[in-house]
Amino acid sequence: MRGQFPLKMAVGATAIMLLAAGCGGGADETEAADAVISIGIGEPQHLIPSNATESNGAEVLAALFSPLVDFDADNKPYLVAAESVESTDNKVWTIKLKDGYTFHNGEKVGADNYINAWNHAAYGPNGNGGSYFLERVEGYKDLQSKDPDGEGPQKAPDPAAKTLTGLKKVDELTFTVTLSEPFSGWRSVMGYTTFYPLPAAAWQSEGVLKEDFEQAPIGNGPFKMKGKWEHDAKIEVEAYDAFPGDKPKVGGVNYRIFQEQTAQYAELMGGGLDVVTQIPIENLASAPTDLGDRFKTSPNSVFQFVGFPTFQQDFAKVEVRKAISMAINREEITTSIFRGSQTPATSFVSPAVAGFRENSCGEACTYDPAKAKTAYEAAGGPKQIKITYNADGGHKAWVDATCNQLKANLGVDCVGTGEPKFADLLTKVEAKEPVGLIRLGWIMDYPLMENYLGPLYGTGGSSNYYGYSNPEFDALVKQGSAAPTQEEAIKLWQQAEDILARDMPVIPLRLGQNVFGHSERVKNVEVDKFQKVEILKIEATS
Repeated sequence: MRGQFPLKMAVGATAIMLLAAGCGGGADETEAADAVISIGIGEPQHLIPSNATESNGAEVLAALFSPLVDFDADNKPYLVAAESVESTDNKVWTIKLKDGYTFHNGEKVGADNYINAWNHAAYGPNGNGGSYFLERVEGYKDLQSKDPDGEGPQKAPDPAAKTLTGLKKVDELTFTVTLSEPFSGWRSVMGYTTFYPLPAAAWQSEGVLKEDFEQAPIGNGPFKMKGKWEHDAKIEVEAYDAFPGDKPKVGGVNYRIFQEQTAQYAELMGGGLDVVTQIPIENLASAPTDLGDRFKTSPNSVFQFVGFPTFQQDFAKVEVRKAISMAINREEITTSIFRGSQTPATSFVSPAVAGFRENSCGEACTYDPAKAKTAYEAAGGPKQIKITYNADGGHKAWVDATCNQLKANLGVDCVGTGEPKFADLLTKVEAKEPVGLIRLGWIMDYPLMENYLGPLYGTGGSSNYYGYSNPEFDALVKQGSAAPTQEEAIKLWQQAEDILARDMPVIPLRLGQNVFGHSERVKNVEVDKFQKVEILKIEATS
């Protein structure tokens, strides 16, 4: 993620903090700095950086790893683990690392750690969900292989190569990345989770990760693992004393894993949890009173939608997809279910990124039940519609409300089906099991319009679980990525979005914001546009 690079101006704040600490406060402040706070999450799908493409895993990994670059509140990129990121042609990029970073086992972080991790991420047989983000690096295609008979990856021949030709070590702290084509946004991409480094201790042999590494990842970030990942229970991390960057203000974090958001909120109210990053629908009405000034909102980049399994005959016709979209009253659901905490989505990207246009979806996202029913019947839409969602995300209420609208407006049978965990839903979707319409949401990985278009709608996109493919769309996204300026890129990406409005592979539903709450034991609680707790800002009350 993250591009051009004014260094983070934290010196003044740090000096004030140290000065204040020298003036007294003593034991209370020491206890606060050593405190362990708790944050509620769902069960991650993975904790290998290049395979963690959902928000629960990303939340934990943000504590364990430091990115090359990150973003400030205005989406302006700044350097973190990188000393410099430079290119004269947007094709060959030179990354120089800051000296002094170490992994939690004491290994020094160097160029090899990035090169080895990125090669592993890109190598097709490893099946990493984040592999897509390395597609632009020279040599990526030679690391991919497909089964010619379509029987699955186990039948595929070995790829032509195991390492990317576009990655070259210059010295212990410097390496270059050569892209297949220029991309002015590459600085931004490198902040994504997939681009974290891995230590030598991660490898069983060259290019092969240790089987149990995911259970206790060794990172280069402000916190280190405490014990192992206790699945469906908790993940504990503690401050890493040798971290050279901005220090945490707490001694550790207990990421408590919940199956339901309502259980998280109940635990918060009962005093057993410190931070809930998303107030459940069921508690939105009472939360402002329950929490007082500990009820918070902030902007984020969440885009909520449902995807059509375009590979299934029932949803192969564009007319059917548009009719279903037109039969949904987004305004009613955001008002009655979400109590205004979300807003109707009528575009395919979030307003958090430059290039967003209001109502780019046009007629297909305009509520018109009469026209929808006529079009649906004429197109021979299915008599039954199923919407599958993850039950651990608090989606039942709005899915049921959506189904009720579709029943009334289209005369169909509609049912919502909950999978226990988001990881379970993704597993079924990836296997193309008949789950019907797919409840999905997207938080940007880096603040470019392309980050919504490529992964969600591009052919073979990392989160294109619904099988949409349009060569014209792919070409425009690619042309935008190769444009010499972001202004020129946006014009091409907007043309690509116009194709989505024509094809409707998904139904845009809602644009989100962070609606969160915390206990009296913590302060300075902020949730960023990526829906992650600002882990270096949160403090325990003394």
